[in-house]
Amino acid sequence: MFKLTSLNLNGIRSATTKGVEAWLEQHAPDCICVQEVKAQAPDVAGKFEVLAGMKGHFQFAEKKGYSGVGVYTRHEPSDVVVGFDGGEFDAEGRYVEARFDTPARKLSIISVYFPSGSSGPERQEAKYRFLDKMYPHLMALKKERNFIICSDVNIAHQEADLKNWKGNLKNSGFLPEERAWMTRLTTEGGVVDVYRHLQPDTTDACYTWWSNRGQAYAKNVGWRLDYHLATPAVAEKARSEAIYKDEKFSDHAPITIEYDFTV
Repeated sequence: MFKLTSLNLNGIRSATTKGVEAWLEQHAPDCICVQEVKAQAPDVAGKFEVLAGMKGHFQFAEKKGYSGVGVYTRHEPSDVVVGFDGGEFDAEGRYVEARFDTPARKLSIISVYFPSGSSGPERQEAKYRFLDKMYPHLMALKKERNFIICSDVNIAHQEADLKNWKGNLKNSGFLPEERAWMTRLTTEGGVVDVYRHLQPDTTDACYTWWSNRGQAYAKNVGWRLDYHLATPAVAEKARSEAIYKDEKFSDHAPITIEYDFTV
């Protein structure tokens, strides 16, 4: 079995002070994709290059203390691809892809951090630009290889994916255009929402993010923003899922899915 975790750290330095490394030692995933590292290469060097026995591969944002993604793995990739658009979003540190290729198989594990549009119209427009670039990128990749994207997508796809869906119909993260993008990806795009493949009907148990306001975490007023998105051949090998909520390493919870393959 291949145990794969995704977690938005909301800062790697912050998360490590809250016990994430000890949890990973005990949890022992084969690989963890992280988002919002909020650090640059010098901050990571010698401190966070290896986490719980896994070697990290990163794309950092140019802006200090912002964004950044990583893939930590126990298995040496055959290749690592950093970035996907060569411009605006690579500068923001949003995409790193670890490839595990053999003569019989091409497989990518990808950590992606989708933009949030909640800070205002300018960032919402950036989010739409990101979606417009990401979709054709994934379609081209899907023609060449299997993949699993582990991502804070910053979109709750369906009404079941957030507590207060009626109150968020006009808010970033649940806008019709964003949800339509997810629908397109998972229908005509042929990419599988692996959690929903395993758990098609869960509601309150599916949340992975909670606002820091109004006791949202204590009241479980949450959103499902963190996904495993996979090509069908890989998604069919998913066997179990878990969202860990016993400890709080950031404002997101880690989501782990076990797949019936090895790399």
